[in-house]
Amino acid sequence: MPTSSASTTDSAKPAATGGVQSLERAFDLLERMADAGGEVGLSELSASSGLPLPTIHRLMRTLVACGYVRQQANRRYALGPRLIRLGESASRLLGTWARPYLARLVEETGETANMALLDGDEIVYVAQVPSKHSMRMFTEVGRRVLPHSTGVGKALLADYPPEEVRALLHRTGMPAATDKTITTPDDFLASLEEVRRIGYAIDDNEQEIGVRCLAVSVPNSPTAAAISISGPAGRVTEAATEKIVPILQQVAEELSEALTSSGNNGG
Repeated sequence: MPTSSASTTDSAKPAATGGVQSLERAFDLLERMADAGGEVGLSELSASSGLPLPTIHRLMRTLVACGYVRQQANRRYALGPRLIRLGESASRLLGTWARPYLARLVEETGETANMALLDGDEIVYVAQVPSKHSMRMFTEVGRRVLPHSTGVGKALLADYPPEEVRALLHRTGMPAATDKTITTPDDFLASLEEVRRIGYAIDDNEQEIGVRCLAVSVPNSPTAAAISISGPAGRVTEAATEKIVPILQQVAEELSEALTSSGNNGG
């Protein structure tokens, strides 16, 4: 009984933020598990979080009971299946929150604006606001494509270590969507170096002939995300690119602030 009483007191203890300390700790452990690749041992969690083993064990037992963590046969802990539903809902919400920013991109550039995430080895489009032009690009929300042939894919992978990019390309292959698609890992890594140098990514007829796309990553996004504009190559020219890129970068910064601020209401 004394142990149970101590546990209850710890669970109800207020955190420095004014919230419940045990909740903050539980979410911190889930994020540490995600950062570690989804599976960890208790001693690793203790070392990275600084929490004592008994506290971690109690929190993990609760997360296991709720289905957010599961214990493997090797006694290590892995992220659980109930997180999938939360993740899918959060991805849809991310697109909803992004729409006002994409609408502003359309207003200021005249071209279709998209938001995409890196989901596993694929790019998934989670939001779009179409251009008002009669000739415009349309990508269905929910569509999945391989990263190597897209501007958003380049923008998202530019910050990844080269060995991780090579491993991803090995898993997916590099099929040519057009005769302009980059189809070798060395050439793709060189294109990512260019993205880092100039601060934005270009899909120049690589996913679809006649279409150019400009993309930037959303800094500090809770999950790897990028926004882009796409339009006919005749409109998204070099001269247009010089005007569009600063707008893209500014909107990405503002979207980043909205997603990471504690009081965000989507505005």
